[in-house]
Amino acid sequence: MLYNAYELQRTILGGAAAWASIVSEVLTNPSLPMGYSGLGPIAASALDVFAHATAPRGKPAFGIETVKVGGKVHGVTESVVLKKPFGDLLHFTHEGMPDGAPKLLIVAPMSGHYATLLRGTVARMLERAEVYITDWADAKMVPLDVGVFDLDDYIDYVIEFLEFIGPGTHALAVCQPSVPTFAATAVMAGQGNPCRPASLSMMGGPIDTRESPTTVNDVAMQRPISWFEHTVVATVPLTYPGAGRKVYPGFLQLAGFMSMNLGAHLMSHYAMFKHLVVGDEESAEATKSFYDEYRSVCDMTAEFYLQTVETVFQQHALPKGEFVHRGKVIDLGAIKDTAILAIEGERDDISGLGQTKAALKVTPNLPEAKKKYFMAPNVGHYGIFNGRKWRDEIAPVVEQWLVQHQRKARLKAAA
Repeated sequence: MLYNAYELQRTILGGAAAWASIVSEVLTNPSLPMGYSGLGPIAASALDVFAHATAPRGKPAFGIETVKVGGKVHGVTESVVLKKPFGDLLHFTHEGMPDGAPKLLIVAPMSGHYATLLRGTVARMLERAEVYITDWADAKMVPLDVGVFDLDDYIDYVIEFLEFIGPGTHALAVCQPSVPTFAATAVMAGQGNPCRPASLSMMGGPIDTRESPTTVNDVAMQRPISWFEHTVVATVPLTYPGAGRKVYPGFLQLAGFMSMNLGAHLMSHYAMFKHLVVGDEESAEATKSFYDEYRSVCDMTAEFYLQTVETVFQQHALPKGEFVHRGKVIDLGAIKDTAILAIEGERDDISGLGQTKAALKVTPNLPEAKKKYFMAPNVGHYGIFNGRKWRDEIAPVVEQWLVQHQRKARLKAAA
């Protein structure tokens, strides 16, 4: 019933958004006198904000067409190099790629948003690295007969992607995938897999949520897993290919995140309205672009979501040495040569300070020279991987880490 009610609301609002957009354009038509009156621009701006806020959204495109390196602009090539039911592997490169450029697998979050949320991450790292990224599927679009996708499957996908790219690959996990990517690294290390990451950078990841717990962590701890199963899990309606699949809907995830900072979101839209009234289209478009991405949400499978809540946020299984993959306890002590970089934002209200840094404490057999911690001052959760501070202050740290361990990676791959 929950999903069907949402679909009904979405259909109604979609029609209202279309009409609001049409009327807004009429009111701002320069050939009509009302476009110059006091009430015309105000009404048009209000309708424009409403239309943008309620318009239906699909999966965005990465749209990275060029990259500038050393003052030269190069065309970017994007391709799907491996297709799987619950996620593809995308590859980005350009003709100006430096010789011996590192291969980097960016593991995107499966947390309600598409991988395009990391568009800025990909664009910046693409300047000096051959970039691959996990493009997770919208669970409601995956037919039920394909099977389930849980935390074990996520880890297996990461391992398969690393094996596809080959030895010497570096990994970068943003937020939620820090845990399964860390686990995949330990599994591969324990097996002596030659395709284990040369380095693993984790940014704003919930490795140990007992450190500086946030509101997100508190919500997970205050309720039993049965509450999540009966309250936020819904069934995909018949209108989608994945009809009948149990999912955690993206619209619920979005509602939860927006409610955490509702005042800030309302003020952003009020600022957009004021920009439109005075004709500052550039500022208004910047806000629209952010929310176009932020509101583009997808579903995740119920089994993956519930396992993540229970294993990562309630049981703290990974830092306690109790994390199980395919029936076998993962040994983080097996990580002996994958260099680990932990990055945190000082103002991160989703993954608190110390949660990612904990990865450096639970790898006892990794030399200290292969461990690094970086705390980005005055940076919130999304600023870790997007925006000016990411490009100018954080990305250079990641690049230096890759270069520092690239030579050894090539030697290991050759052996």
